[in-house]
Amino acid sequence: MSKIHVSCTINGESEEFLCEARQSLLEVLREDLGFTGTKEGCNDGNCGACSVMVDGVLVDSCLVLAAEVDGSEVTTVEGLASADGLHPLQRKFLEHASLQCGICTPGFLVASKALLDANPNPSEHDVRHWLAGNLCRCTGYDKIVRAVLDAAGQDG
Repeated sequence: MSKIHVSCTINGESEEFLCEARQSLLEVLREDLGFTGTKEGCNDGNCGACSVMVDGVLVDSCLVLAAEVDGSEVTTVEGLASADGLHPLQRKFLEHASLQCGICTPGFLVASKALLDANPNPSEHDVRHWLAGNLCRCTGYDKIVRAVLDAAGQDG
């Protein structure tokens, strides 16, 4: 089977890889490129654990073919932190104890970043609505919502 050459930017760094036409972005990120922060939950677009941003748009990487990101900019959870430290959302998730097992956390963080990029001052309703595509089986959603609101400069 012939492979497709893909050139893109992942977390600010140029990347090139070969993939099969059928491979999902999730599979290539985790298995070929080592971005294991992106998690596989349902593998059918229902849980949000694999959320990444492609050209600033929030997507479930299990539903995107890797070949589709040619020429695009991809942001994974690994791209949120900088050399200076954790992203404010990551700090707030820790402060609010917004995680337990951690499978859903990367997806929630990336989705929350996409929300705050689109709406830096969301209401609680906005946060709950935006994050409705991300599922968690361990925590209640309140701590996650409070962390996002706090990161946005709101006290909830």
